[in-house]
Amino acid sequence: MQQSVVNKTAKYILLAAILVALIAAGYLLPVKQWITALVDLVRHAGALGVVLFMLAYILATVLFLPGFLFTAAAGLLFGLFWGTVVALSAATIGATAAFLISRYLLRDQVRAYAKKNRRFAAIDHAIGANGWKIVGLLRLSPVLPFNVSNYFYGITAIRLWPYIAASAIGMLPGTLLYAYLGAIGKATLDGKRAAGGKEQYIVIGIGLVATAIGAVFIGRIAQKALKKSADV
Repeated sequence: MQQSVVNKTAKYILLAAILVALIAAGYLLPVKQWITALVDLVRHAGALGVVLFMLAYILATVLFLPGFLFTAAAGLLFGLFWGTVVALSAATIGATAAFLISRYLLRDQVRAYAKKNRRFAAIDHAIGANGWKIVGLLRLSPVLPFNVSNYFYGITAIRLWPYIAASAIGMLPGTLLYAYLGAIGKATLDGKRAAGGKEQYIVIGIGLVATAIGAVFIGRIAQKALKKSADV
């Protein structure tokens, strides 16, 4: 009996160590350089480049690498509209993959980790009462780190398809913002800003400020709604 407890404790310690290592890797590894290399590869890969980019984004989401860099890269590569479509699709698939890994492969380990955090418990209770609405609000105003929350949602009561829909809708404003930043870079590389003169700078600046304000405004609304649903 005692040996079983020791084995379980060791397993949880190992899981926590792996989690910390993966999160730290996202900040310590040369992710920006990797993305730069990926951008160059995608540009010369034609239609296959879209698939390669999405696979890299999905893998990054599962491995806790910062997704906003990939979203900005999508805007740079594909422009605002298609960059948003590609990034949102990849982020949603990646979030779903992490959700399924947690639900069917690491459920006990993630649950044990979540029990140690009061915020997780409060969110779990709120999701149990309000389901997809809470997930959508959390995506709009993330109380939990995005990549960590994907695994956490796998142990909650929410069903798969409501989770996917709520995640996609909730991630849209942030995706749009970072894709816009990337699209500005694309416009610069294409020489469009220079061609438009000061007026082009003004239009881009207004658009960026409006997009950022919109994302922040939506996030604050979501935060207020969350406080009404649970003490998170």
